Amino acid sequence: MTTYKLVAADLDDTLLRDDLTISEATIAAMHQAVAKGVTVTIATGRSFPSAAKIANQIGLNVPIITYQGALIKNLIDEEVIYERTVPVDCARYLLDYCEQRGLHLQLYHGDELYAGEDNDKVKKYVHLTKTPYIVGDLRQWIDIPQPKMLIIDEPAVCDQIREELLPILGDQLHITKSKPHYLEFMHKEGTKGHAITFLAEHIGCTLEQVIALGDAWNDREMLEVAGLGVAMDNALPELKALANYVTKSNNDDGVRHVLETFVLV
Repeated sequence: MTTYKLVAADLDDTLLRDDLTISEATIAAMHQAVAKGVTVTIATGRSFPSAAKIANQIGLNVPIITYQGALIKNLIDEEVIYERTVPVDCARYLLDYCEQRGLHLQLYHGDELYAGEDNDKVKKYVHLTKTPYIVGDLRQWIDIPQPKMLIIDEPAVCDQIREELLPILGDQLHITKSKPHYLEFMHKEGTKGHAITFLAEHIGCTLEQVIALGDAWNDREMLEVAGLGVAMDNALPELKALANYVTKSNNDDGVRHVLETFVLV
C-alpha cells in the first residue's frame, strides 16, 4: 500500500460543510495525519487571507495553495514559494470584454479584492469568502500583477462566455469554474495540478504519494496528477467519473473518511 506524504483538500463543498464549518472529528484526523509526518494542506480558489483564516483555525503551519493554484504561500512567515499571474494583455482584453457586455468582473492583487461596483454579486461573494474588498474603476488596477480574475453570472452565461473566450485566450489562460456561477481566469500554470506538482517536489515526495480531494471542475487538474484523486460524494458527476475514489459528502466528513482509510492505517 502506498505511503501518502501529501494530502491537499479543496475548501468549499469539500473540507467545509455547507454551513462553512469543519467538524472536530475531521480536524482531529488531520492532526493525526500531521503527527504521522504527512503534510496536510488546502488547495482552494479563495484568496490567501480567506484561506489562511481557515488553515489557522485548523492549526496547520504549512504552505497553502490559493487562487486555484496561482499562489502558494507559507502560513507562518507568508513567504511566497510559487506564483503565476495573469498576463497583462489578457487582463486588459478581459476587462474590455466584460465592460462591453456589462458583466461583473473581480480583480485580485496583494490579498485585496477589487470590484467595479458594489452590487449583490460581490456582496454574496464576500459573505462566503470573508474577503475585504475595494470598489472603483477597474482600469486603475488592471496592469497590476494578479493571480486570478473572476466573472460572476448565471451558470449558463458563464458556460457561454467560456466557450467564446477559449479560442481567444485559451492558449494563454487557464479558464475554469469553481462554482456554477463563478468563471475564473488564471495563468496557464495557475492550476491546482501545477501547484500540487510543485508542492510535492518542494516537500520531497512523488505525485504517487499525493492525495487530492475536491468537488468541482477546478479540482480536476489536481485529481488527475495525484496518486489518489478523490471526489466528494457531492461532487460534479464528471469529476466523480475521473476520480480514483469517491468519498462521503462534505457534510458527512468525507475528508476524514479518506484520512482514516488511506493515511491513518
